[in-house]
Amino acid sequence: MKLTSLLENLKFEIVQGDIDKDITAVVFDSRKIVTGCLFICIEGARNDGHSYAVEAAVKGAAAVLVQKTISYPQNTDTTFIKVEDSRYAMAFISAAWFGHPAEKMKIIGVTGTKGKTTTTYLIRSVLEKAGHKVGLVGTIETIIGDRHIHAMNTTPESYMLQEYFADMVNEGCDIAVMEVSSQGLKLHRTQGFLFDYGIFTNLEADHIGPNEHADMDEYMFCKGLLFKQCKVGMGNVDDHHMEQVMRGHTCTLETFGIDKKADLMATDLTMTHDGGTLGTGFHVSGLMDFDAQTATPGKFSVYNALAAIAVCRHFDVPVPVICEALRTTHVRGRIEPVHVSDDFTLIIDYAHNAMALESLLSTLRAYHPKRLVCLFGCGGDRSKLRRFEMGEVSGKMADLTIITSDNPRTETPESIIGDIRTGIKRTNGRFVEICDRKEAIAYAIQNGQPGDIIVLAGKGHEDYQEINGVRYHMDERELIQDILKETVKKV
Repeated sequence: MKLTSLLENLKFEIVQGDIDKDITAVVFDSRKIVTGCLFICIEGARNDGHSYAVEAAVKGAAAVLVQKTISYPQNTDTTFIKVEDSRYAMAFISAAWFGHPAEKMKIIGVTGTKGKTTTTYLIRSVLEKAGHKVGLVGTIETIIGDRHIHAMNTTPESYMLQEYFADMVNEGCDIAVMEVSSQGLKLHRTQGFLFDYGIFTNLEADHIGPNEHADMDEYMFCKGLLFKQCKVGMGNVDDHHMEQVMRGHTCTLETFGIDKKADLMATDLTMTHDGGTLGTGFHVSGLMDFDAQTATPGKFSVYNALAAIAVCRHFDVPVPVICEALRTTHVRGRIEPVHVSDDFTLIIDYAHNAMALESLLSTLRAYHPKRLVCLFGCGGDRSKLRRFEMGEVSGKMADLTIITSDNPRTETPESIIGDIRTGIKRTNGRFVEICDRKEAIAYAIQNGQPGDIIVLAGKGHEDYQEINGVRYHMDERELIQDILKETVKKV
């Protein structure tokens, strides 16, 4: 592809050389530089691609794109191009390189602090049941046809995102739904195309600190960028941050909610408990009118369902299809039920901080279990405050806490458990300590009582345990099945 074609939607300065040349590859990783490529210098948290600009020329790069003033090598055929922001430029270059695949599908973006993952899976489930072929990009994985690709970032770098879109088009997808993180928006990973639909779920203080967002205002601003990059925006009107998030939006705006008047509303919420699965029933009113039920408990599950209904309405999905998808869709590690007994309910969830754990336990407490049992640990090389807070939350809200190991990383599990113990001792909550996570889960199952709700918190969709820099395979679902088999053998 011609360099001129890759640069067609960008403002740039030709520092050296000419742009009338062929490009064999687009590269932003210095380890992948090849002869004839365009090397894009990206400034990261740890490494700066500008340090490899001269090396790229030596290795035969046809062109190098920079945003900083550097010492340009002499006696080279390499073209040097300067732009204001190389990440922004890379998004447009990547879109052009892959033939603008987003223009060949309907693109749905979901942003917010919580609910992104569940909402994207709900949307995908509804639309696929309606006959569409839907690609997905998110926190857990990227799904392209039958391929499930483990996710490293909620929103991948723009080059990878465009490559995913191109693969989706080749697989026959007509829709792509994706989680859009505030970091992804801040770092221009979603530039180079226009979302057809953007969804705002909610906002809470999160991702604020070094290498993330400077403060809450920046966090809200970045979330709001989605609604300057989509045709139709849909927002949770009950969230008090929505007005500020939507400030300056350029899209047609629709709303959904429960407590405040909205275009699409849920009323008459009821709790359901069927065969170990906790759910929520509700009535949809406003732009649509029908009864529905989620496969997960709590008010927040209804918000996720409303978001999915709001966007799927635009695809003329029949109501029975919507209802069937909402009633049957479970998301891995998001209040995921695992059947182990007809007497009690066991759930796996990703709650890994105090805020998420409190929300989860409050939701489960509303189902009036005989006992609410909470099993969790905390990650090593992370804030001790999180450990104290999670211990205190579980001590206050659970009838029994089982403290165990999570991802100890370079710390000892015992020291992390000690910190959690400090937090739980601020309460009168009952607790036991079982360092080995499999043994802890076995204890929870073997001591389950009729009417209990047992939640395994923290790991969620993760299928590994990290110890001293090494990731070992560990899937709680597999551990549960092993425990059940071992229990049968003993009997």
